[in-house]
Amino acid sequence: MKRFLDLADFTREEIIDLLALTQRLVERPEPRSLAGKILGLLFFNPSLRTLASMQAGMARLGGTSFVITPGQGTYGMETRLGVIMNGTAAEHVREGVPVLASYCDVLGIRAFADGKNLAADLAESTFSAMAQLVDKPLINLESAMSHPCQALADWKTLDDVQVPRTGRFVLSWVWHPRALPLAVPATALHMAAMRGMDVTVLRPEGFALPAPIMEKARRAAATYGGAVRETADRREALEGAQVIYAKEWGATGCYGDAEADAGLRASLTDWCVNDSWFATTAPGCRLMHCLPVRRNTAVADEVLDGPRSIVQREAHNRLVVQMAVLYRMLKGDPQ
Repeated sequence: MKRFLDLADFTREEIIDLLALTQRLVERPEPRSLAGKILGLLFFNPSLRTLASMQAGMARLGGTSFVITPGQGTYGMETRLGVIMNGTAAEHVREGVPVLASYCDVLGIRAFADGKNLAADLAESTFSAMAQLVDKPLINLESAMSHPCQALADWKTLDDVQVPRTGRFVLSWVWHPRALPLAVPATALHMAAMRGMDVTVLRPEGFALPAPIMEKARRAAATYGGAVRETADRREALEGAQVIYAKEWGATGCYGDAEADAGLRASLTDWCVNDSWFATTAPGCRLMHCLPVRRNTAVADEVLDGPRSIVQREAHNRLVVQMAVLYRMLKGDPQ
Protein backbone atom coordinates (compact mmCIF):
# COMPACT_ATOMS: atom_id res chain seq x y z
CA MET A 1 0.00 0.00 0.00
CA LYS A 2 1.61 3.23 -1.17
CA ARG A 3 -1.33 5.64 -0.90
CA PHE A 4 -4.14 5.98 1.63
CA LEU A 5 -6.24 8.74 0.12
CA ASP A 6 -9.85 7.50 0.02
CA LEU A 7 -11.63 4.47 1.46
CA ALA A 8 -13.19 3.99 -1.97
CA ASP A 9 -9.75 3.09 -3.35
CA PHE A 10 -9.96 -0.23 -1.47
CA THR A 11 -12.28 -3.21 -1.39
CA ARG A 12 -14.19 -4.06 1.77
CA GLU A 13 -11.98 -7.12 2.18
CA GLU A 14 -8.86 -4.94 2.09
CA ILE A 15 -10.31 -2.63 4.76
CA ILE A 16 -11.23 -5.61 6.94
CA ASP A 17 -7.68 -6.92 6.53
CA LEU A 18 -6.28 -3.53 7.57
CA LEU A 19 -8.50 -3.58 10.66
CA ALA A 20 -7.23 -7.08 11.45
CA LEU A 21 -3.67 -5.72 11.26
CA THR A 22 -4.75 -2.95 13.64
CA GLN A 23 -5.92 -5.52 16.16
CA ARG A 24 -2.72 -7.57 15.82
CA LEU A 25 -0.62 -4.51 16.56
CA VAL A 26 -2.79 -3.71 19.59
CA GLU A 27 -2.42 -7.23 20.95
CA ARG A 28 1.22 -7.73 19.91
CA PRO A 29 2.97 -4.33 19.78
CA GLU A 30 6.07 -3.94 17.61
CA PRO A 31 7.72 -0.87 19.17
CA ARG A 32 10.83 -1.01 16.96
CA SER A 33 9.22 -2.04 13.68
CA LEU A 34 9.65 1.38 12.02
CA ALA A 35 12.91 2.39 13.68
CA GLY A 36 14.82 4.75 11.44
CA LYS A 37 11.74 5.71 9.42
CA ILE A 38 10.51 9.33 9.22
CA LEU A 39 6.95 10.58 8.87
CA GLY A 40 6.49 14.06 7.41
CA LEU A 41 3.29 15.95 8.25
CA LEU A 42 2.14 18.97 6.24
CA PHE A 43 -0.83 20.77 7.82
CA PHE A 44 -2.51 23.62 5.97
CA ASN A 45 -5.39 23.51 8.48
CA PRO A 46 -5.79 23.13 12.25
CA SER A 47 -5.71 19.77 13.98
CA LEU A 48 -5.77 18.15 17.39
CA ARG A 49 -6.47 14.40 17.00
CA THR A 50 -4.95 13.99 13.54
CA LEU A 51 -1.66 15.66 14.42
CA ALA A 52 -1.25 14.11 17.86
CA SER A 53 -2.32 10.61 16.82
CA MET A 54 -0.07 10.50 13.75
CA GLN A 55 2.97 11.58 15.76
CA ALA A 56 2.14 9.27 18.67
CA GLY A 57 1.49 6.33 16.35
CA MET A 58 4.78 6.76 14.52
CA ALA A 59 6.62 7.03 17.85
CA ARG A 60 4.95 3.86 19.17
CA LEU A 61 6.28 2.02 16.12
CA GLY A 62 9.80 3.33 16.73
CA GLY A 63 9.85 6.02 14.04
CA THR A 64 10.13 9.79 14.18
CA SER A 65 8.18 12.64 12.61
CA PHE A 66 8.33 16.31 11.70
CA VAL A 67 5.47 18.79 11.33
CA ILE A 68 5.20 21.71 8.92
CA THR A 69 2.41 24.25 9.31
CA PRO A 70 2.87 26.79 6.49
CA GLY A 71 2.97 30.35 7.75
CA GLN A 72 3.63 29.30 11.36
CA GLY A 73 7.37 29.09 11.79
CA THR A 74 7.84 28.32 8.10
CA TYR A 75 7.20 30.19 4.87
CA GLY A 76 3.59 30.51 3.79
CA MET A 77 2.78 28.19 0.88
CA GLU A 78 0.79 28.97 -2.24
CA THR A 79 -1.39 26.13 -3.60
CA ARG A 80 -2.95 27.80 -6.67
CA LEU A 81 -1.52 27.13 -10.10
CA GLY A 82 -0.60 29.95 -12.44
CA VAL A 83 -0.83 32.58 -9.73
CA ILE A 84 1.42 35.66 -9.59
CA MET A 85 3.00 35.28 -6.16
CA ASN A 86 3.01 38.88 -4.98
CA GLY A 87 1.10 38.19 -1.76
CA THR A 88 2.09 36.78 1.62
CA ALA A 89 3.06 33.25 0.46
CA ALA A 90 6.80 32.99 -0.21
CA GLU A 91 6.89 29.41 -1.47
CA HIS A 92 4.78 27.35 -3.85
CA VAL A 93 3.76 23.77 -3.15
CA ARG A 94 5.38 22.77 -6.44
CA GLU A 95 8.75 23.43 -4.81
CA GLY A 96 7.90 22.87 -1.14
CA VAL A 97 6.08 19.53 -1.31
CA PRO A 98 8.78 17.61 -3.24
CA VAL A 99 11.40 18.94 -0.83
CA LEU A 100 9.43 17.71 2.19
CA ALA A 101 8.81 14.34 0.55
CA SER A 102 12.56 13.95 -0.01
CA TYR A 103 13.14 14.33 3.74
CA CYS A 104 10.83 11.51 4.85
CA ASP A 105 9.70 7.95 4.13
CA VAL A 106 5.97 8.72 4.20
CA LEU A 107 4.17 12.06 3.91
CA GLY A 108 0.77 13.07 5.28
CA ILE A 109 -1.03 16.15 3.97
CA ARG A 110 -4.04 17.97 5.43
CA ALA A 111 -5.69 20.51 3.13
CA PHE A 112 -9.36 21.35 3.61
CA ALA A 113 -11.82 22.39 0.95
CA ASP A 114 -11.51 25.92 -0.35
CA GLY A 115 -15.25 26.25 0.26
CA LYS A 116 -15.86 28.54 -2.71
CA ASN A 117 -16.18 26.36 -5.80
CA LEU A 118 -18.12 23.14 -5.27
CA ALA A 119 -17.03 21.54 -8.54
CA ALA A 120 -13.35 22.19 -7.78
CA ASP A 121 -13.70 20.81 -4.27
CA LEU A 122 -15.57 17.72 -5.47
CA ALA A 123 -12.71 17.16 -7.93
CA GLU A 124 -10.16 17.43 -5.09
CA SER A 125 -8.27 19.97 -7.20
CA THR A 126 -5.89 21.24 -4.51
CA PHE A 127 -5.06 17.91 -2.90
CA SER A 128 -4.69 16.10 -6.21
CA ALA A 129 -2.24 18.72 -7.48
CA MET A 130 -0.06 18.19 -4.41
CA ALA A 131 -0.39 14.40 -4.53
CA GLN A 132 1.11 14.42 -8.03
CA LEU A 133 4.25 15.97 -6.57
CA VAL A 134 4.86 13.17 -4.05
CA ASP A 135 6.92 10.11 -4.97
CA LYS A 136 6.73 8.56 -1.49
CA PRO A 137 3.88 6.81 0.36
CA LEU A 138 1.16 9.41 0.93
CA ILE A 139 -1.62 9.69 3.53
CA ASN A 140 -4.64 11.95 3.23
CA LEU A 141 -5.08 13.65 6.61
CA GLU A 142 -8.31 15.29 5.35
CA SER A 143 -8.86 16.83 1.98
CA ALA A 144 -11.83 18.62 0.45
CA MET A 145 -14.02 15.52 0.26
CA SER A 146 -12.24 12.70 2.06
CA HIS A 147 -11.00 11.86 5.54
CA PRO A 148 -10.05 8.18 5.28
CA CYS A 149 -8.23 7.97 8.62
CA GLN A 150 -11.38 9.12 10.43
CA ALA A 151 -13.51 6.68 8.44
CA LEU A 152 -11.21 3.78 9.26
CA ALA A 153 -11.37 4.65 12.97
CA ASP A 154 -15.16 4.93 12.73
CA TRP A 155 -15.39 1.48 11.13
CA LYS A 156 -13.26 -0.02 13.92
CA THR A 157 -15.40 1.74 16.53
CA LEU A 158 -18.58 0.23 15.09
CA ASP A 159 -16.90 -3.19 15.23
CA ASP A 160 -15.72 -2.59 18.80
CA VAL A 161 -19.23 -1.88 20.11
CA GLN A 162 -20.69 -4.70 18.00
CA VAL A 163 -22.99 -2.67 15.79
CA PRO A 164 -24.07 -5.17 13.10
CA ARG A 165 -22.66 -4.61 9.64
CA THR A 166 -26.24 -4.48 8.41
CA GLY A 167 -27.37 -2.15 11.22
CA ARG A 168 -29.25 1.14 10.85
CA PHE A 169 -26.89 4.10 10.58
CA VAL A 170 -28.17 7.70 10.56
CA LEU A 171 -25.81 10.44 9.41
CA SER A 172 -27.46 13.55 10.80
CA TRP A 173 -26.74 17.18 10.06
CA VAL A 174 -26.42 19.22 13.24
CA TRP A 175 -26.20 22.93 13.85
CA HIS A 176 -23.05 25.03 13.77
CA PRO A 177 -22.73 28.80 13.55
CA ARG A 178 -20.96 28.59 10.19
CA ALA A 179 -20.58 26.33 7.18
CA LEU A 180 -18.15 23.46 7.65
CA PRO A 181 -16.51 21.23 4.98
CA LEU A 182 -18.06 18.10 3.50
CA ALA A 183 -15.13 15.70 3.94
CA VAL A 184 -16.27 13.98 7.13
CA PRO A 185 -19.96 13.55 6.27
CA ALA A 186 -19.06 12.35 2.77
CA THR A 187 -16.57 9.83 4.12
CA ALA A 188 -18.74 8.64 7.03
CA LEU A 189 -21.58 8.07 4.57
CA HIS A 190 -19.36 6.06 2.24
CA MET A 191 -17.84 4.08 5.13
CA ALA A 192 -21.24 3.00 6.41
CA ALA A 193 -22.44 2.10 2.91
CA MET A 194 -19.25 0.14 2.26
CA ARG A 195 -19.73 -1.69 5.56
CA GLY A 196 -23.11 -2.84 4.26
CA MET A 197 -25.32 -0.78 6.57
CA ASP A 198 -28.82 0.60 6.12
CA VAL A 199 -27.88 4.28 5.88
CA THR A 200 -30.09 7.35 6.15
CA VAL A 201 -28.80 10.88 5.60
CA LEU A 202 -30.93 13.13 7.79
CA ARG A 203 -30.69 16.82 6.94
CA PRO A 204 -32.88 19.91 6.75
CA GLU A 205 -33.96 21.32 3.41
CA GLY A 206 -31.07 23.09 1.68
CA PHE A 207 -28.41 20.86 3.20
CA ALA A 208 -28.61 17.82 0.94
CA LEU A 209 -25.21 16.34 0.18
CA PRO A 210 -24.08 16.85 -3.44
CA ALA A 211 -25.30 14.28 -5.94
CA PRO A 212 -21.80 12.87 -6.68
CA ILE A 213 -21.31 12.09 -2.98
CA MET A 214 -24.68 10.36 -2.73
CA GLU A 215 -24.11 8.39 -5.92
CA LYS A 216 -20.70 7.23 -4.75
CA ALA A 217 -22.25 5.94 -1.52
CA ARG A 218 -25.11 4.26 -3.37
CA ARG A 219 -22.63 2.41 -5.58
CA ALA A 220 -20.80 1.16 -2.49
CA ALA A 221 -24.09 0.09 -0.90
CA ALA A 222 -25.10 -1.78 -4.06
CA THR A 223 -21.75 -3.58 -4.11
CA TYR A 224 -21.73 -4.57 -0.46
CA GLY A 225 -25.40 -5.18 0.33
CA GLY A 226 -26.29 -1.91 2.05
CA ALA A 227 -28.80 0.84 1.31
CA VAL A 228 -28.64 4.63 1.19
CA ARG A 229 -31.50 7.14 1.39
CA GLU A 230 -31.98 10.72 2.55
CA THR A 231 -34.76 12.61 4.27
CA ALA A 232 -35.60 15.77 6.20
CA ASP A 233 -38.08 13.85 8.42
CA ARG A 234 -36.31 13.41 11.74
CA ARG A 235 -38.92 11.15 13.32
CA GLU A 236 -38.88 8.74 10.39
CA ALA A 237 -35.10 8.70 10.09
CA LEU A 238 -34.40 7.98 13.76
CA GLU A 239 -36.86 5.16 14.25
CA GLY A 240 -34.94 1.98 14.99
CA ALA A 241 -31.55 3.62 14.45
CA GLN A 242 -28.56 1.87 16.01
CA VAL A 243 -26.12 4.74 15.37
CA ILE A 244 -26.58 8.49 15.12
CA TYR A 245 -23.49 10.00 13.53
CA ALA A 246 -23.82 13.74 14.16
CA LYS A 247 -21.93 16.09 11.85
CA GLU A 248 -22.08 19.72 10.77
CA TRP A 249 -21.73 20.83 7.15
CA GLY A 250 -22.47 23.78 4.91
CA ALA A 251 -25.48 24.32 2.67
CA THR A 252 -24.66 22.94 -0.75
CA GLY A 253 -27.32 24.82 -2.72
CA CYS A 254 -25.53 28.09 -1.97
CA TYR A 255 -22.00 26.71 -1.62
CA GLY A 256 -19.49 29.46 -0.97
CA ASP A 257 -22.15 32.08 -0.15
CA ALA A 258 -21.70 32.64 3.59
CA GLU A 259 -24.59 35.09 3.85
CA ALA A 260 -27.09 32.78 2.17
CA ASP A 261 -25.84 29.83 4.21
CA ALA A 262 -26.29 31.79 7.44
CA GLY A 263 -29.83 32.65 6.41
CA LEU A 264 -30.68 28.99 5.88
CA ARG A 265 -29.25 27.82 9.20
CA ALA A 266 -30.60 30.69 11.31
CA SER A 267 -33.83 28.86 12.19
CA LEU A 268 -32.29 25.40 12.62
CA THR A 269 -30.79 25.60 16.11
CA ASP A 270 -33.09 22.78 17.23
CA TRP A 271 -30.90 20.42 15.20
CA CYS A 272 -28.88 19.66 18.34
CA VAL A 273 -28.83 16.02 19.43
CA ASN A 274 -30.34 15.63 22.90
CA ASP A 275 -31.96 12.74 24.75
CA SER A 276 -35.28 13.22 22.96
CA TRP A 277 -33.66 12.14 19.68
CA PHE A 278 -33.37 8.60 21.09
CA ALA A 279 -37.05 8.15 21.94
CA THR A 280 -37.70 5.80 19.00
CA THR A 281 -34.19 4.57 18.20
CA ALA A 282 -32.99 1.07 19.04
CA PRO A 283 -32.48 0.78 22.83
CA GLY A 284 -28.67 0.67 22.58
CA CYS A 285 -28.35 3.40 19.93
CA ARG A 286 -24.92 5.06 19.99
CA LEU A 287 -23.84 8.63 19.33
CA MET A 288 -20.78 9.22 17.13
CA HIS A 289 -19.01 12.44 16.13
CA CYS A 290 -15.53 12.95 14.70
CA LEU A 291 -14.70 15.83 17.12
CA PRO A 292 -14.26 18.64 17.80
CA VAL A 293 -17.91 19.10 18.76
CA ARG A 294 -19.62 22.21 20.11
CA ARG A 295 -21.51 21.23 23.25
CA ASN A 296 -25.16 22.25 23.44
CA THR A 297 -24.90 23.51 19.87
CA ALA A 298 -24.40 20.30 17.90
CA VAL A 299 -24.79 17.75 20.71
CA ALA A 300 -26.13 18.29 24.23
CA ASP A 301 -24.12 17.66 27.39
CA GLU A 302 -26.57 14.96 28.44
CA VAL A 303 -25.71 12.88 25.38
CA LEU A 304 -21.96 13.53 25.23
CA ASP A 305 -21.59 12.73 28.93
CA GLY A 306 -23.99 9.80 28.84
CA PRO A 307 -23.53 6.09 28.06
CA ARG A 308 -24.60 6.43 24.42
CA SER A 309 -21.59 8.50 23.41
CA ILE A 310 -18.63 6.67 21.87
CA VAL A 311 -16.80 9.76 20.66
CA GLN A 312 -13.80 9.10 22.91
CA ARG A 313 -13.47 5.57 21.57
CA GLU A 314 -13.54 6.96 18.03
CA ALA A 315 -10.79 9.41 18.92
CA HIS A 316 -8.61 6.71 20.48
CA ASN A 317 -9.10 4.49 17.46
CA ARG A 318 -7.55 7.17 15.26
CA LEU A 319 -4.23 6.27 16.88
CA VAL A 320 -4.40 2.52 16.40
CA VAL A 321 -5.75 2.42 12.85
CA GLN A 322 -3.19 4.95 11.67
CA MET A 323 -0.45 2.80 13.17
CA ALA A 324 -1.70 -0.02 10.94
CA VAL A 325 -1.68 2.26 7.89
CA LEU A 326 1.90 3.35 8.61
CA TYR A 327 3.02 -0.22 9.27
CA ARG A 328 1.44 -1.53 6.07
CA MET A 329 3.00 1.26 4.01
CA LEU A 330 6.51 0.98 5.41
CA LYS A 331 6.87 -2.64 6.49
CA GLY A 332 4.09 -4.76 5.02
CA ASP A 333 2.56 -7.58 7.07
CA PRO A 334 3.63 -8.68 10.56
CA GLN A 335 5.96 -11.64 10.60
